[in-house]
Parts: sequence; C-alpha cells; structure tokens
Amino acid sequence: MKKTYFVTGTDTNVGKTWATLALMQHFKNQNLSVLGMKPVASGCEKINGEWQNDDALAIQKMGSQFVDYSLLNPFAYELPISPHLAGKENPAKLETIFSNFQTLQNLADILIVEGAGGWYAPLNETETIANLAQTLNVPIILVVAIKLGCINHALLTFEAIQNANLHCAGWIAVCNDADFDYVDLTIESIKKRTTAPLIATFPYLETSTEFNFEND
Repeated sequence: MKKTYFVTGTDTNVGKTWATLALMQHFKNQNLSVLGMKPVASGCEKINGEWQNDDALAIQKMGSQFVDYSLLNPFAYELPISPHLAGKENPAKLETIFSNFQTLQNLADILIVEGAGGWYAPLNETETIANLAQTLNVPIILVVAIKLGCINHALLTFEAIQNANLHCAGWIAVCNDADFDYVDLTIESIKKRTTAPLIATFPYLETSTEFNFEND
C-alpha cells in the first residue's frame, strides 16, 4: 500500500500542520510506515547552522523513521512572509521538490505533503502552491478554518482544485475561532455544497499541543 496526499488550506494559519500530523498518526495507527514533507516553509530559525521551521520539525518527528531535515524541507526561509518574498535569494524550485518527494515516497507506505499558505499562494515569482500540487499530482486534502467567511473560501478552493484537474480526497474542518457560534451550521453548509467528503472535525483548542494525536 503506497499512498500520498497533499494537504492545502483555505488560507494561512488554518491548521494544515495540525491536520498533517493527525493524518500521519492515523496511518501509523494502522501499522503503516509514514513520512511527512513540508517543501517550503517561511518563518524559520537557525539551528546548528541550518534554517529550520517548527512545523517542519514536528512533521520530521512524527515520521516513522528519521530523515534529514533538508530532505523534507528543502526550502526554509527566515522571514514569516509569502515564500516568493522570503525566498528571493533562493527561490523554491519545483524540480528540487519533486526529486525529494520521490525519494520520500520510496521510503514509506504513506507520504503526507503539506503546502504553504492557501492554494494560490505564490511559491516563487512565476509559480504557486497550485502548480506544486499539479507537479506532484496526488489527491488533495483541504483544511478549512471554520469561521465567518469560510464557506466562500472553501467553495472557491474546491473549485480551484477541480479546475486544476486534481482529485480532492476530502476536507478537514478546523474550529480555530473560539468566538464563532455557528460551527455546526457552517460545516453543514459546506457539506451540502461539495462532493468531497468531510474526513474529520477538529475542536477548538488553545494550542495544537492539547490535541492527542494518538487517537484515530
């Protein structure tokens, strides 16, 4: 059993890493070997002379086996801004990402790849996260932050995924607004308007560290 999924979001800070880690643990619970990848990460700190990102480090730690950081996150940028701005001196290259992607695919039963920002977030000056997803050509899992305005964001992203001729394997609802009172109604509204199945709903938590990833 070899499967790969690409995790994207309706925006930045919607819970993509939380979803990626939960998916990795889900497959590990099925006794499958799992690795994760975050090809591009902004907002990094220098650790042992190498730019590294907290989310990518968490993905590295969740893997069934150790892989070099540079393999799962080949483009790590210091500034916490869009990759095309943060990476002007070392722009992300699809060829490099695809090469690393193929290596990781061969090392595990399941590979979960996390994008950066939203679907059309610029990857470099000419390409977007959508172009990255098309290059990898694997099923998409969409993370939707449940808040005011998210129905529009979700449906636009679903449509963009379809227009890219990619399959949306499902979506994950992340309740990240403590003051939003219409979570259930909003989730039902999205479910009625898309054919992609709802995979999971994550409750509101102050931090993702409160989430028990060992539960299915």
